[in-house]
Amino acid sequence: MKPIISKDFFENKTTIEIARDILGMRLVHQTDKGKMSGYIVETEAYLGATDMAAHSFRNLKTKRTDIMFQSAGAIYMYQMHRQVLLNFITMKAGIPEAVLIRAIEPEASCEKQMEQYRNGKTGIELTNGPGKTTQALGLSMEDYGKTLFDSNIWLEEAKIPHLIEATNRIGVPNKGVATHYPLRFTVKGSPYISAQRKGLISTNNWR
Repeated sequence: MKPIISKDFFENKTTIEIARDILGMRLVHQTDKGKMSGYIVETEAYLGATDMAAHSFRNLKTKRTDIMFQSAGAIYMYQMHRQVLLNFITMKAGIPEAVLIRAIEPEASCEKQMEQYRNGKTGIELTNGPGKTTQALGLSMEDYGKTLFDSNIWLEEAKIPHLIEATNRIGVPNKGVATHYPLRFTVKGSPYISAQRKGLISTNNWR
C-alpha cells in the first residue's frame, strides 16, 4: 500500500499548491460495502476571505462554513442543486481556504459497486464531475466535519500526472475578478475531467 497522507503534507503549502499536488493521489472511502477509491484528476482552489467565489469570502462564518475555519485536513461537505460536494480544508485554523474535488478516475477494483451507487451509470459518466464523484464514492452530508487523518476517508500517494493544466474554475459566474482566477487544476487529457471534450482526451495521463 502507498503511504497515507498525514498532516505533514499540508505544512508550508499554499492552497493552490495543495490543489495541484493532490492530483494523482488515491482518494479512499471505507464503506460497509468495501473501499471505494479513485485517483484525483480535477480540483479547484478556493482562497477564503479574499476570494469572492469562496463560501468564506470576507471571513463569513455560518453554520455551513464553520468547518472551513478548522485546521487543514478537515472535510467540508455542502449541498448544491441536490448534489453533495467534497472539499478539503487546506490551511491552519482560522484561515478558511479549501480545495474542491471535482473528478476522479475510478479504481477498477470498486467500479462495479460505484456503478450501483450511481444508479447504473458507467464509463466516464461514473465520476466526471464533483456531484458524480461523491455519489460514486458513497459520500454524503454525514461526512461533514470528519478529517483525512482519523476517519474512514483518506488520501494515499499513488500516481504522478504526466502534465497538469490550470484553467478558470467552473460554475462561478458574476464573482468579479474571482470568476477568472485560473484555480482549476486537471490531469491534462484525462477522460474523467468534467466537461472534457473528446478531442482533448489522451491515453498518456500518468508518468
